[in-house]
Amino acid sequence: MTSHRLFGAATTHFLPEYRAVVIGGGTGAPVSIRALLNLGVQTSAVVAMADDGGSTGMLREHTGMVPPGDIRKCLVAMAADPTSVWVKAFKQRFSYVNDHTLGNLMLTALNEASGSFSEAIALCGQLLEARGMVYPSTLESVQLTGRTRDGRHLVGQANICASETALATVALEPARPPAFEPALAALREADLIVLGPGSLFTSIIPNLLVPGVLDAIRERTGITVFLCSLADMQGETWGLNSAELVEALFDHGMRGLLDVVVIHQPAEGKAPGSVTARFAAVSADAPSATQDDSSKNASVRRVLFSRELAQRIEAAGPLLIVRDLVDPLRPTWHDIPVLSEVLEGVLDACPSRQR
Repeated sequence: MTSHRLFGAATTHFLPEYRAVVIGGGTGAPVSIRALLNLGVQTSAVVAMADDGGSTGMLREHTGMVPPGDIRKCLVAMAADPTSVWVKAFKQRFSYVNDHTLGNLMLTALNEASGSFSEAIALCGQLLEARGMVYPSTLESVQLTGRTRDGRHLVGQANICASETALATVALEPARPPAFEPALAALREADLIVLGPGSLFTSIIPNLLVPGVLDAIRERTGITVFLCSLADMQGETWGLNSAELVEALFDHGMRGLLDVVVIHQPAEGKAPGSVTARFAAVSADAPSATQDDSSKNASVRRVLFSRELAQRIEAAGPLLIVRDLVDPLRPTWHDIPVLSEVLEGVLDACPSRQR
């Protein structure tokens, strides 16, 4: 695919003069956070407030507060020492207390004690010596709704994640929650805005639906990047290929705002026993875009990418970067050092900081 820009291996540098914002949540945003912190980039995160499952959902139901779970995960990713006793305690989950994590309980308690969720986040950030700021996209309690590609209407983030067919669109209720202004300011000032990786319809797009977020991205002077997921593991995107994931962002306001798309493709000539083989061992990897996987018999498979899909993405405007991005030990996760190299290359092209 000679028409695509591919970054080769490079030695990463320390880049504290740059400011980056990661948009997302769940287990995906922390990957981007760690990759950027590896470069010394000033890193913030803007996190969706639509989660209503698990421990977070129970706390939200009982207290009326906005969901703490994805905030907790991003704070842990930013901790100065990921092996510290405070980080370990913050992540500790108590099976005998409704499976709550200490971090969720602390954010809840500090929210009630201070009367401010943003203050609760700041206090937990101090405790963990977080190397960046974590911002909710809104402080209003919102509910996510969605319409599937076969026309069904779903209510609630947990139900959308578990959908039997892929989503077409999602929306917030109420439709126009007030944005958290520090989150908008961080986006406006960013040299690099990274969307994902992670759950597209439940972790990334809900942030874009908050009024003001798309405007703040539009006012940026830097570069906006979408990190396409490696694996298709949830009903919300089940069966969608890489181009369809990009087009879903366009359908939710990102058309004309997405500068770069980063997609995984296995390196040619990988020997048996390599990352590619391990990925196949945990997935029902579709050998071609024409295979019918609608039965969803497997829980994990690779997000499809091909020359034709690459042309479709590039025709819509974004620059395409193709790399082998798989973590050697966790085949459905991005490799953080490789991702750092890719993001460093993007920052080198940043128009706001040409050196």
